[in-house]
Amino acid sequence: MALRAAYLVGAFTCKAVKAEPGEIARLEVTSSLGLHVIAVRAGPHALENVRVTVRLTPEVSTSIPFMPRDLYPLDANDDPLGAGGSIEVGQRGLNVAVAYLHIEEPSFGDVLYVQNLTALNDYYRATGTKPDAVVGGTWPELGYMIPTPEDDTPACESALEAGVEVTLPDAILVFRHQAPLHERDSARRFLQMLGIAYATIERPKVEFRDWVKRAEWTLRDLDNAPEATIAHYGHRYVHPYTNAEYPDIMVQMSIVTAIHDWGKWCGSPHPLEAEFKAGLEKFFDPELQSLRRYLPNVGDDKDADAVDSWYLYHPMLNLGILALDGDEDAKVLLLKSIDFGIRAAQHFKYKWPIQYKVTDFTVITDTAEADDRGQTDVGGIYAWVMLQAFELTDDKRFLDEARNAIDTAMGLRFKVNYQANLTAWGAAACMRLWRITNQTVYLEQSYVYLASFFHNCVVWESDLDHAAHYSTFMGVSCLQDAPYMAIYECFDSFVAFERYLRDSGPDIEPAARMLISEFCRYALHRGWYYYPDALPADALASDQRESNGHIDRKLSFPVEDLYPGGEQAGQVGQEVYGAGAAFIFATRAFHPIEGAPFQLYCDHFIRSTERTGDRSLTIILDGGERCTADLSIVRSKRRKLGKVTISTADGDILRPHNASADRIDYRVPASGRLYLRWE
Repeated sequence: MALRAAYLVGAFTCKAVKAEPGEIARLEVTSSLGLHVIAVRAGPHALENVRVTVRLTPEVSTSIPFMPRDLYPLDANDDPLGAGGSIEVGQRGLNVAVAYLHIEEPSFGDVLYVQNLTALNDYYRATGTKPDAVVGGTWPELGYMIPTPEDDTPACESALEAGVEVTLPDAILVFRHQAPLHERDSARRFLQMLGIAYATIERPKVEFRDWVKRAEWTLRDLDNAPEATIAHYGHRYVHPYTNAEYPDIMVQMSIVTAIHDWGKWCGSPHPLEAEFKAGLEKFFDPELQSLRRYLPNVGDDKDADAVDSWYLYHPMLNLGILALDGDEDAKVLLLKSIDFGIRAAQHFKYKWPIQYKVTDFTVITDTAEADDRGQTDVGGIYAWVMLQAFELTDDKRFLDEARNAIDTAMGLRFKVNYQANLTAWGAAACMRLWRITNQTVYLEQSYVYLASFFHNCVVWESDLDHAAHYSTFMGVSCLQDAPYMAIYECFDSFVAFERYLRDSGPDIEPAARMLISEFCRYALHRGWYYYPDALPADALASDQRESNGHIDRKLSFPVEDLYPGGEQAGQVGQEVYGAGAAFIFATRAFHPIEGAPFQLYCDHFIRSTERTGDRSLTIILDGGERCTADLSIVRSKRRKLGKVTISTADGDILRPHNASADRIDYRVPASGRLYLRWE
């Protein structure tokens, strides 16, 4: 491989200077552009990797000219034209700036190239550019193409300032010898190599989020705000957006299930759960023997027979969650709807279109314009629903259906992702299938879903425009071609990954565990910014998508959309159906401890706890190796914190990095055993 560190036209001088800590080499290059400082690091990880960071201090105010891509495979004679191979994936939009390639001639293996876009924010702000699909290329010219301003942009608005250092590329290369055996092995290698790159880069700090308080505010607004609900047939239904859109079954089930989880966490059901459940039967069509998207009285401006493929199954998934928790009504409604879902799957041969009519399966929209594909990951959520039905009934036909759906999706490689949460549920279904069948192919196939998911992940912290007011790190594009991250897909993926990790074991690829845990950790942090009261007023769009209502900053409902490109948030609308985020995050991150004057907050999933004494607890975290977790002792209402001690399995007592009368914050290893004692 050849990686160009600096693109220079004209004379220059180059000298080696003393390397700084962590570097293996440092060069200074002087030219008419100014001073380039090139720092080279080689990582200590199992897979060979190198990081090259280049900083330019312009001699004068400088407009960066066009520069070609910076990565070239070489043959035995150092000729790029003689090297043969293929690019598996390149950067998609503003997601992780990655190129994954296989070099076959000469027989070299796999290379993962990543640009650390976080380090390049200063360049993008100074030049008014954005790193949209900047990594990729056409063989053999690969890698990063620095975005340059439009030709008509005035130089005063796009030039780099003289004497001000700016990072140009910050490239990471990870190498893996030999060719992958198949698509599942290729996906596993991608996760491994991305995990190495992830461990190399600097990551933003996370903050404690009081999701319990947010959940209480959300319940208040769901119950009291007239914009949140509407009455039909003597029942109360949830608006999808603030005072807008017709009630639909996906929205209703999403809120019901999240409130159900909140009730379990609190120790008694919340009244809104029963109130919202009471009207579910009105969505059931006895003639079709299926759930409909809308109520029977939906307006003429909607096609009552049209359904997006995933919309048929997601309500069933939430019915399954309730049924497996002992809700007999949910079980009955699920099982009398599920055969229609199976007929739809078999009709489309487990390859679903974007939208069709439920009356006769006539296709309305076959494929998405962006990539000419249907809803490629619906098979994943379908498989999960079938596995729920199998658990409820022990009927093998449901297990067979799950396998049919996952088997049909094999071969899609990195094209499996259509909508992020569906892809996450597909990974969970594969993991569950592996546990049931003991066939390793399903464990391996889960990596295909995960690789596609993280390919669409924003593995950088944007400071562009309004994004300076919120976090983007480890967000995921809601759709394969969407320019924004969405709260619903975020917290639904969070739930799916909780199931994935719960079913996993020591055989799981460590990089997969680490990336999932880090996604969920940053979801707890980033999710707070979807709420309008957490953003400055000027960071919110004044107009929303037609028919999607308006934004009310006083209501504790999240906006749908945050943009890594820094556009104003909430252009799509304020999601009432996204209100479940607060309940999901609160019930997973906060852990009541019987008899203790506090709750335990952790931004990683706690694998297990054991009460080892009246005032002692053993905690096992199962996050990524070499990663950290934030763990807090949060004072309960009308209680007082006493002395608290947290120690590792080796007996080392950890010191808090922050302490007050209400909360004590620790940073602990994300993997391993901890001991908690209190007075």
